[in-house]
Amino acid sequence: MPRPLEGIRLLDLSQGAAGPTCAMLLADLGAQVVKVEPPGGEWGRGLGPPFVGGTAAAFLAMNRNKRGIVIDVKRPGGAGVVLRLAERSDVVVESLRPGVADRLGIGYQAMAARNPRLVYAAVSAFGQDGPWRDRPGVDGVVQAMSGLMSVTGTAGGAPVKAGVPAADMVGAMMCGQGILAALLSRERTGRGERVDVSLLDALLAFQVVPLAMYLASGERPVPQGSAAPYAAPNEAFPTRDGHVMVAAYTPERWPRLCAALGVPDLATDPRFDTNSKRVQARPALREVLEPLFRARTTAEWVTTLEDADVMCAPLLAYPELVVQEHIECCGMLVRTAHPDIGEVRSPRNPVRLSDAPAVPAGGVPLHPGEHTGEVLADFGFGPHEVRSLVAEGVVQTASRTDPARV
Repeated sequence: MPRPLEGIRLLDLSQGAAGPTCAMLLADLGAQVVKVEPPGGEWGRGLGPPFVGGTAAAFLAMNRNKRGIVIDVKRPGGAGVVLRLAERSDVVVESLRPGVADRLGIGYQAMAARNPRLVYAAVSAFGQDGPWRDRPGVDGVVQAMSGLMSVTGTAGGAPVKAGVPAADMVGAMMCGQGILAALLSRERTGRGERVDVSLLDALLAFQVVPLAMYLASGERPVPQGSAAPYAAPNEAFPTRDGHVMVAAYTPERWPRLCAALGVPDLATDPRFDTNSKRVQARPALREVLEPLFRARTTAEWVTTLEDADVMCAPLLAYPELVVQEHIECCGMLVRTAHPDIGEVRSPRNPVRLSDAPAVPAGGVPLHPGEHTGEVLADFGFGPHEVRSLVAEGVVQTASRTDPARV
């Protein structure tokens, strides 16, 4: 079956993580993605270690299913090449600071004038408006300014950033959602439009639960480690050899947990007999529960609690996670092949469609400009024109078989 975005051309002008990940997820759904890099390649190629074949493993994972081209937009004629590519594209993704694309001559107005059906998506740290508009920002900076770091970690501990680039990943997924909505709107109106997503806005939306709780109560939240601020017990407890995550806060499961722990009377203790009371008395509750959990291994507790229909899980680090039968069975790690470096493994697209699965269908542009001549030819540039652009330094190529070198 054709994948849902087959026939959609996407021009990826972004660098780093958010924009490239957005474009990659759409490529998995069938979009034909051309990655445009500056001379020498984008800065995301250096996001390491580790490196595979001299390129950051993170870059390889965020740029599968793309063809790569190098254009120097600061040289005379460079912006013109980008605009010609945009004329034949359906979507453009860029991650420049607000105003930079316009100054370079490749902003939304310039592109839309040539292609009114274009969906132009801009990913920025703090958005196109407001006092923070011109602030530089990357994932960690946005995590700090979004409030996320204030609710992450343990009470009284040092500030803790999420262990993943949360702002980038949430921003990427929300930008992809915006692009799909704009493409659907274009089918109805015949017109493209601009999609703006800031990493700050994405993280505020990501925090809808704790932020809504603060807005309603005015009570400043504090980090609670693995615990949920609205439910207890809903957190990790130390065992004899590790930790077990337990979610037993509903009226049905709290008594089951107490029985499984061998303290059935605890279920009706007036300090802990409702979820609200347990949240308020969480320190006292942990004092009671922790010694009980430490008496047995994680595996023993998982078996016991599952038999009692209490939601629980072992805490899996990556080495244990990637070898789980479930991960293999569901194909949650995919392999992308490249002739120079072999196979690269990365997480699959989480979207699962019954008739047209989102799967990697192509490799990664390992070298900047790997497909320059091929892409330009596909977009209507003649061989002589491509050679001239290469000679003038407007575009660059890395492949020995690239038509630009012929």
